[in-house]
Amino acid sequence: MIAPGEQKTITFRIRRQDKQDAQPYWEVFELPYRLNLNVISCLQQIAENPVTKEGRQTTPVVWDCNCLEEICGACTMVINGTVQQSCSALVDKLLEETGGGDIVLEPMSKFPVVRDLWVDRTRMFENLKRINGWVPIDGTHDLGEGPKESPEQQELRYGLSRCMTCGCCLEACPQFLLDNDFIGASTIGQALYFNEHKTGAVLADERLDVMMEPGGVNDCGNAQNCVKVCPKEVPLTLAIAKIGRQTTKRAFRYFFAGR
Repeated sequence: MIAPGEQKTITFRIRRQDKQDAQPYWEVFELPYRLNLNVISCLQQIAENPVTKEGRQTTPVVWDCNCLEEICGACTMVINGTVQQSCSALVDKLLEETGGGDIVLEPMSKFPVVRDLWVDRTRMFENLKRINGWVPIDGTHDLGEGPKESPEQQELRYGLSRCMTCGCCLEACPQFLLDNDFIGASTIGQALYFNEHKTGAVLADERLDVMMEPGGVNDCGNAQNCVKVCPKEVPLTLAIAKIGRQTTKRAFRYFFAGR
């Protein structure tokens, strides 16, 4: 219980790293408590006055963010052991989960650390290039009405379109490692998203060929951690199953064609 006149505080324990090949270390910061804070607003306070709980002046903590409303996916980090978006991670809820204990912030472990909580997610975007993550067109002139989609197709593709390339699914995935080739659930979901579009399906075979390579959909261990941590509720396990069936059909076509 807080005594009369006593200022309630929040304690953040942050894993820091000065550069990619440097040794990580921990620093603890203490901030005045206010209602309705999120983790990003607390990091902003620490950056404004980077003094540790012990009173030692230090460098501002580095993190990545952009939209601050769970759209861009840039601010993903591990908070109290769970990967999530720091813009939508509410301090009151975190304190309730920890019983008022420290809030622990760490960078994602499946991507190279640039500095502190900021990681390099280039691998995700390169994987989107590998699967031709776009709808091909033959120019920017007026092409007329687009293809019609059923309500069922619209519902599926809308769910897949919500992916913001945040990396939560990959951080939680036991098959996706810092030094392996697994393409990951987010890219598999986007392959299905474009394959399900009547124009995007022009490149479906190329996408499926990538999915049949080492590191493709067959490397998925079906742990289903990805769908549990996805902040946008993207139907990732459904996408993995559908792409798995599509690659199986393509493999049969290769077999009977003698390729």
